[in-house]
Amino acid sequence: MTAITDDLPAQLIHAEHEGWDAICRGDGGTFYYTAMTPDGIMIVDDGVIERDAVMAALQGSTWDSYEMSEHRVVRLGDRAAILAYRAKASRGDHHIDRRMSTTYVYVEGRWRVAAHQQTRVR
Repeated sequence: MTAITDDLPAQLIHAEHEGWDAICRGDGGTFYYTAMTPDGIMIVDDGVIERDAVMAALQGSTWDSYEMSEHRVVRLGDRAAILAYRAKASRGDHHIDRRMSTTYVYVEGRWRVAAHQQTRVR
């Protein structure tokens, strides 16, 4: 059986929820340090962040709530795919509305984040 199966969208959406849930708990840095590939990156408003910096930026940072919608999956061959979606999150009076995409690769028996990008919805 290959890593790309008919339930791929469900697998990737579940993986993305795990990341958001970790951030809401305050341990997003630890989660993404293990969930990302060694050379993984996150592309945010301020630039490109490598895995070690992601851990530092997310550890202890929390959101009160989030919701994901408008999911799309693009298969990139046998062991890679992109999950694109819309995310809204709140922390007190601070709210975000973003288009996000996460590129996953299947390595060492699990889906790992190779790249994640966020774009503000205007």
